[in-house]
Amino acid sequence: MFLTASNTTHRWLLAGIAVVLLSVLALPSQVSAQVTAFKQSVAEAAARDEALSKFYRANNYTGIWTGNDRPDRQRRQALMQAIDEAGIHGLPSERYDAANLITMMKSARTPRDLGHVEVEMSRTFLRLARDLQTGMLVPSQVDSGIVRQVPYRDPTSYLTNFTKSNARGFFRALPPKSSEYARLLKEKTRLERQLGAGGWGPRVEANSLKPGASGNSIVALRNRLTAMGFLARSSSSTYDVKLQQAVQRFQVAHGLEADGTAGAATINEVNQPVEARLASIMVAMERERWLNMPRGKRHVLVNLTDFSARIIDDDKVTLKTRAVVGKNVSDRRSPEFSDEMEYMEINPTWNVPRSITVKEYLPQMQRNPGAAGHLKLYNAAGQQVSRANVNFSAYNARNFPFDLKQPPSSRNALGLVKFMFPNKHNIYLHDTPSKSLFARNKRDFSHGCIRLQDPFDFAYALLAKQEADPKTFFHSILETRRQTQVKLKKKVPVHIIYRTAFTQAKGATQYRNDVYGRDGRIWSALQKAGVSLRAVQG
Repeated sequence: MFLTASNTTHRWLLAGIAVVLLSVLALPSQVSAQVTAFKQSVAEAAARDEALSKFYRANNYTGIWTGNDRPDRQRRQALMQAIDEAGIHGLPSERYDAANLITMMKSARTPRDLGHVEVEMSRTFLRLARDLQTGMLVPSQVDSGIVRQVPYRDPTSYLTNFTKSNARGFFRALPPKSSEYARLLKEKTRLERQLGAGGWGPRVEANSLKPGASGNSIVALRNRLTAMGFLARSSSSTYDVKLQQAVQRFQVAHGLEADGTAGAATINEVNQPVEARLASIMVAMERERWLNMPRGKRHVLVNLTDFSARIIDDDKVTLKTRAVVGKNVSDRRSPEFSDEMEYMEINPTWNVPRSITVKEYLPQMQRNPGAAGHLKLYNAAGQQVSRANVNFSAYNARNFPFDLKQPPSSRNALGLVKFMFPNKHNIYLHDTPSKSLFARNKRDFSHGCIRLQDPFDFAYALLAKQEADPKTFFHSILETRRQTQVKLKKKVPVHIIYRTAFTQAKGATQYRNDVYGRDGRIWSALQKAGVSLRAVQG
């Protein structure tokens, strides 16, 4: 098979193809007729694909792959090499069917045959180029909560730019250039080698283990942590200080409470096989391709699985805070998308979303008109209405004509500040009076918005770019107790992502639970498209 051919075989095949192509193009007579036949064949073969038809029409149906000049040879070689190396990026080489391309090239006997080869190579090129740059899958087709706008490029531009570029350099430039993608590639290689070596070793057969314990389960725990890179090699069979420290490092890398005791949650994570971690890495790589665009020198990154929000400046974390995200039920999961933060609102009013008003509060007020007394009732004209004048039983979810609002206060559901990036999903970042939830490891409790543990520090960091004394500025507005909008002089990109595997500039790769099941669905879709795990020996 070509896909496993050595570089020598690779070159031999391409050289043989060149001879075949030369024999087709060098027929001794009726050159003009041959060119016409070739172009007609290209036009026919490209007709069913708008991008291909547009490109070849603009190119006067001239080939870019099947000639015997040096540029065409280099393009053929670069395409075959890129297909051969697709697996490095977690893409299935079989999806691009190099063997079929080679068969078509070897079988070409007429200019018409050659026209079909030409277009098929362009079709394969477009599929591979898009997969490498912006991913194989369409996110929203995998999960409706992934509403991200993938930065797809115009297919015609791929072909046009390719003909003007160094062929191999063009392919090298397609995958994401982010530090995250580079580190994910490195972790993928490491795990493939670990898989080739047989994995992490025997499972830890225990429900929980504590410092001071000894025995076979401790040996298994020690061996797995050593194989994972959290502990230096040792022959000890006791849960000693070094093992306790290794457990803590492991717990930090997996979003667990770092108490150094291997409880049920820690044992469960320790026993996850290499295959599961490798699948998470490959899903993260696909997700990184979906986000293959400039993030912004300064941007906000919310990772739903990590229950965290970060402010990133020049690829470094300026501030990190715990977050509460949408509850794992159908209408409350936080969506994934990118937008731009435009302003913050200090002392915000909570305009209760329509869905919450009619699903949660209307039934309460039907039972007791005075229920949820902290919320004020307003009519369509924006005038406050007395509850005493409303017969709540006369309305239902479809015809309820009022809005509910909560005035600014320390008990406001949005807390004392919210951060706005206006979007159709009605999602934003905000403070909360419910501080106790931040102490939990798993923090999916909201209606979809992102609650921040340290909203004031978050505000100071955002304002630091435009105020000499951001803290004093913020509190001078806060103390008025009036709703006030503070515009950010420069909009800040916000990326709400979902990564069960992500990396750090230094330290261990981080793994988190698939809280909404989205990565599991992505992995299933990737497998259906031909992606598989591979073990690398040595």
